[in-house]
Amino acid sequence: MFKNLPLNEFLDDLSSNSPAPGGGSVAALSSALAASLGSMVANLTIGKKSYNELSEENKIKVDESLKKCLSYKEEYVNFIEEDAQSFLKVMDIFKLPKETEEEKLVRSKALQEGYKVALEVPKRLCEETLKVYPILGELANYGNKNAISDVGVAVIMAHASIESALLNVIINLGSIKDGEYVDNINAFIEATRKQSLQWKEKISKIVSEKL
Repeated sequence: MFKNLPLNEFLDDLSSNSPAPGGGSVAALSSALAASLGSMVANLTIGKKSYNELSEENKIKVDESLKKCLSYKEEYVNFIEEDAQSFLKVMDIFKLPKETEEEKLVRSKALQEGYKVALEVPKRLCEETLKVYPILGELANYGNKNAISDVGVAVIMAHASIESALLNVIINLGSIKDGEYVDNINAFIEATRKQSLQWKEKISKIVSEKL
């Protein structure tokens, strides 16, 4: 539903008092913007003089960058809807009756599962968004130099998406009682944050040197 809305309508929904779409969908949109910018840079490179001067190996890298960015863009856009729906399902669980002990138990168990489902969406978004960094790195090295700032913006958007998605992981994690699961997710958060920052700094350095 949300992913097919015109931009202004999506922003109106985002501005409203409805809990969805929210930050998770914005994180997914940020990933899609990063991939879209990557596609643009590749399109602005292929066929140009600088592209024709590349080795065949590096031409293939740019060609593959375009294909991968277009594919990732579609994947990331789907997370916009998925995140909103997983959140709304948790909201529905809150409406379950809790008068009797049995009802409380059923509701509590459903909430624990619901929080995990809601957490897994931004977690997967993080995992998938990390995959766009190597592509942006190739474009920073071999893309059209006139579009190098767009590579820089794409990197910033990818990093913003991951940091934003991790916030959504963390807020759901706070309600989960499964200790082993919590430990595993905390390790994931630390590793993902470190990896994203390393990629951002590495590619941003290349961008800065070419500006």
